[in-house]
Amino acid sequence: MSKQSKRREALVYHAKPTPGKIEVVPTKKYTTQRDLSLAYSPGVAEPCLEIEKDKENAYKYTAKGNLVAVISNGTAVLGLGNIGPEASKPVMEGKGLLFKIFAGIDVFDIEVDTENVEEFIATVKNIAPTFGGINLEDIKAPEAFEIERRLKEELDIPVMHDDQHGTAIISAAALLNALELSEKKIENARIVVSGAGAAAISCTRLYQAFGAKRENIVMVDSKGVIRDDRDNLTSQKAEFATHRKIDTLDQAMEDADVFIGLSRADVVTPSMLKVMAKNPIVFAMANPDPEISYQLAVDTRDDIIMATGRSDHPNQVNNVLGFPFIFRGALDVRATAINEAMKMAAVKALAELAKEAVPEQVNIAYGETRLTFSKEYIIPKPFDPRLITTVPPAVAKAAMESGVAKEPIEDWQKYEDELLDRLGSDNKIVRLLLNRAKTNPKRVVFAEADQLDVLKAAQIVYEEGIAHPILLGRRDEIERLKEEIEFDADVLIIDPKSDEELERKNRYADAYWQQRKRRGITLYSSQKIMRERNYFAAMMVNEGDADALISGYSRSYPSVVKPMLELIGMAHGTTRVATTNLMMTKRGPLFLSDTAINIDPTAKDLAIIAQMTARTVKMFGMDPVMAMTSYSNFGSSTNEKASKVRDAVTILHKAYPEMAVDGELQTDFALNSEKIKEVFPFSKLAGKKVNTLIFPNLDAANITYKLLKVLNKADSIGPIMMGMRKPVHILQLGASVDEIVNMTAIAVIDAQEKEKWKLKQKKKLSNM
Repeated sequence: MSKQSKRREALVYHAKPTPGKIEVVPTKKYTTQRDLSLAYSPGVAEPCLEIEKDKENAYKYTAKGNLVAVISNGTAVLGLGNIGPEASKPVMEGKGLLFKIFAGIDVFDIEVDTENVEEFIATVKNIAPTFGGINLEDIKAPEAFEIERRLKEELDIPVMHDDQHGTAIISAAALLNALELSEKKIENARIVVSGAGAAAISCTRLYQAFGAKRENIVMVDSKGVIRDDRDNLTSQKAEFATHRKIDTLDQAMEDADVFIGLSRADVVTPSMLKVMAKNPIVFAMANPDPEISYQLAVDTRDDIIMATGRSDHPNQVNNVLGFPFIFRGALDVRATAINEAMKMAAVKALAELAKEAVPEQVNIAYGETRLTFSKEYIIPKPFDPRLITTVPPAVAKAAMESGVAKEPIEDWQKYEDELLDRLGSDNKIVRLLLNRAKTNPKRVVFAEADQLDVLKAAQIVYEEGIAHPILLGRRDEIERLKEEIEFDADVLIIDPKSDEELERKNRYADAYWQQRKRRGITLYSSQKIMRERNYFAAMMVNEGDADALISGYSRSYPSVVKPMLELIGMAHGTTRVATTNLMMTKRGPLFLSDTAINIDPTAKDLAIIAQMTARTVKMFGMDPVMAMTSYSNFGSSTNEKASKVRDAVTILHKAYPEMAVDGELQTDFALNSEKIKEVFPFSKLAGKKVNTLIFPNLDAANITYKLLKVLNKADSIGPIMMGMRKPVHILQLGASVDEIVNMTAIAVIDAQEKEKWKLKQKKKLSNM
């Protein structure tokens, strides 16, 4: 895209369809006169009087506790310089957008038309009662130091100048990890800092807090090396003046371990890099163009660890990794400040997160095959969903331990759940699922392991300890893909068509023939069938060579179900196989059945499906509350389609009187507990939150789950097979890596449950 095209696109983005990037959205009802009388006069007087009694009540009755001011005078905007308050507003709005999408924090952006320090401080102090925190932005040095210092002293809410501390926090996390990879210690590292503005000063101070020695630091400004014999140094520059008799950046770079660039483009040359120490660390963070380009730097030194401020190269030092989550943690404990302990806690949390296994959705978001802790990945990516549950708790704990928290957190698990809920994310069920699988991982055969996404899922479940994968498919292709994604674990690979598997294939064929010889299957046809991986995989589970099976990624659902029903069959005492999908919706987890198998189930079939679904819901640690759905409500239609559902409910009420199930019900009633309580107070579902919907036919169930998945972007786990004799689970065609991982966890838990059932049966028999 040309520079002109980018310019036009940026302008259209900001202008259309509505100018700007943020808006105020009501959080209360406002449709009736009564609503308005509560929102404003006369009802609003009541919270006003409560706040008058105790100003702390503002956190209870207003949005203050989740509201941050982003304040600037426009004197140091990006790399654009002093462009004034009005011209800074798009940046401040953008900052507000980032606060909201990354941490659920509301923002008012405020542009102040003064360059006078005292006037600016007075303005912020006068408006501070509105806010839970103050984010200072794009204010030139040295005024920025004095403004932040004074406001931190004179206000009792968190204040942070992000240009200083945001860059410092993120770069410090990256530096700690880069030093670890280069096998160097921070106290011994020789550090060159190019730039002496607010960000450079704050970065260097924070590096010192982590152990960097002042005598090992050289700072360079536009006049050259800042030496202790230079005249007219500001107090901040004097803090880092060196006694070394050097004058230029070239001289400073000799034998340096670390270069920190917070200055301007192209001040570093290849010759400077060549004289740095072994395994040099170069953070060229000038925006939009770094002190040396990423490609030139890595072409010059193959042992370099390189970071920039750009998103189009590895290791982006991006402040969005810090400020939303730091303020989130500070607001949530009502901190009176953001102190050094809180900043250092954020650094440590970010550094450690980069060493953990990366979720597949992050790989996808950044077009990566696989991100792992390395020279190309020393800090987390901004869209890593784990940031919200990693950094705020670390900051909140530091606030509590350092004595600046007014409202300490007691239940950390509840707090983590609240953080996820703020972003419309409900991952509790998934975490429970994965953790439960890890307690007793099983051997899971992946029938399509020569598909990249399937292999990536197998790698994740192996590395996370969810399962012991068995890879089925073409050996040469699997080996090639393993190398591509750096999956170097020694896991079992089986190619059913290879000569080395002839003995196993014949053994499976014979077992299959014995099972099906009176149903038109010959030994020859059985041997031929065993070349097909779904039959082979099913026999692995049947013969005890695997505990569970995952298939269906590259083939239609019916074509995969057929061999499973033939070879595995239904569980003892079961007369029906069905599936359920778990949907992660804004209202919480919702199970939908039957989404894949039974086209037009009878009343008895529906009752069986409901009973099997109830068992599955319990497997997730939830109490099933089930609505049997229809277009009719409790007999409002006598049509056989509705009466079928009603008859199923009668069967369930008689067989399982303790079960929270009722119907027939329309879905809008089913999902509104108060509506059921008001209109149908006799229902077993009155006042209860329904978490399971049983549909009258396959059309309704399948269409509903796919609509939720696409239109509401609801995450889906399933279809989860129910009623099978062995743990067999079939993916939807083209399932994502995350969906395959989740289904593998389901298969492991299914195997765990079936193992427990077998042990119970053995125990019963031994006691007879």
